[in-house]
Amino acid sequence: MNSTRFTVTVLGFDQALASAITGALDVFAFAGISWQRIHKLSPSPQFRVQLASHHGQPFMCSNQIMLQPNIAIEDVSHTDILLIPTIGGNIDEVLRDTQPLLVHIKRLQKVGADIAANCTGTFLLAQTGLLTNKTATTHWGYADKFKSMYPNVNLQPDKMVTEDNAVYCAGGGMAWIDLSTQLIERYCGHQIASDTAKSHVLDVSRTSQTIYASSRQRRLHADKDIMEIQSYLEKNMRSKTTLAELAKKHNMTERTMIRRFKNACDITPGQYLQVLRIEQARKLLETSTMPLENLINAVGYEDLSSFTRLFKKTTGLSPSQYRIKFNRS
Repeated sequence: MNSTRFTVTVLGFDQALASAITGALDVFAFAGISWQRIHKLSPSPQFRVQLASHHGQPFMCSNQIMLQPNIAIEDVSHTDILLIPTIGGNIDEVLRDTQPLLVHIKRLQKVGADIAANCTGTFLLAQTGLLTNKTATTHWGYADKFKSMYPNVNLQPDKMVTEDNAVYCAGGGMAWIDLSTQLIERYCGHQIASDTAKSHVLDVSRTSQTIYASSRQRRLHADKDIMEIQSYLEKNMRSKTTLAELAKKHNMTERTMIRRFKNACDITPGQYLQVLRIEQARKLLETSTMPLENLINAVGYEDLSSFTRLFKKTTGLSPSQYRIKFNRS
């Protein structure tokens, strides 16, 4: 075998998600190998992989598997990529317990390493200050918590992967697949990244987390009047009720309703109605073979072309592409 060209270090800690560690290590380790073996070509490994931890100590992952690192993070003087995996346990507890790791993340960034974090591992990355005034993403379900903790980060929770000045973030738990593939392409080129993805049967076409998100996140507030409006919209998403009529029905002025709704949900009532309709359309595409013309009427739309544009803008896929990808019937 040829000597490897680059080094990837995954940083382990108690309550990390094991699959985000071992999965990423596998994908990087087999770049230049798995595709070649399948096609009876000479392997050409691209990455040397290693698992590091505080003082090289074993650590317990969130699924109760104990992992033994190859090296202490204190002894890592060079790595091309430092990958921070998903936090699988209580975020606040893990952030408290991993304080000694922050100095080493910053140290390796200063000497030229690309720093990458997956899912809730972006919270640990943000603790270093390396995301301040940078674009980032995180798991869509923890976006509000992230925003409240790190208001100086340009969070884009709809994105699957972000990159800003060699600092990378990936979205939900299994987004390490997208992150690893993008980093392989950065270092080895499109062909090796594509071959690696194909040999591991990885879907690398995902660009948005929106197709996995739920409108239930918009319910996490304490304004009971707005909750009643949300319930009304959920039950009457096909209704042509205007904002003025909606406000009057709930004993508010239109201006007050919009202001309170946006304060509680971070979007307007009209935008929330769009979210509900798109989510219901997704459910119907996943579970039925209903013709698209009938489906859009079922969720309150009339024009197929405008619905298609909105659906694709929201999910990154056309309705027909979404049905092919997710339909369970």
